[in-house]
Amino acid sequence: MPEGKHDIMIDVPIEQVWDFVKDMDNWAPLLPGYISHEKLNEKQSNWTFKETVGVLKKKISLQVTIKEWIEPIRVTFELKGINENLTGNGYFNAESLGQNRTKMTGYLQMTAEGALAPVMNAVMKNSLPKSGQELTEAIAERLEQRKAIR
Repeated sequence: MPEGKHDIMIDVPIEQVWDFVKDMDNWAPLLPGYISHEKLNEKQSNWTFKETVGVLKKKISLQVTIKEWIEPIRVTFELKGINENLTGNGYFNAESLGQNRTKMTGYLQMTAEGALAPVMNAVMKNSLPKSGQELTEAIAERLEQRKAIR
């Protein structure tokens, strides 16, 4: 089961982290390979991004369903492939480490099924940890930029 988890500490209060992550429009574009996303309702959206599979670049569309919002510490979600036979889940955690410091954790797990599953799972085993790290770091960078502007 391919998965990735990444922790990062930032000098931003947990309330500002929550204000950013509670709206997926803020962080969906930070996903590596991002092409587009469309909100269907408050808990569902479709995301499209490019993923490199061996020497091929594949356009992947996923339906993201928010399972829980626990302000200000946790967002959990499920993933279902629209154009690929993929399923998965993930979460974003925020932990206050003081008035102006927060530990953020991003986690993502995905599994491919069907004829190409062995190849897709092998590729995701390498790419998911990197993508998760890049997304978590991009969110942290955006939050640091917002703090500097305030």
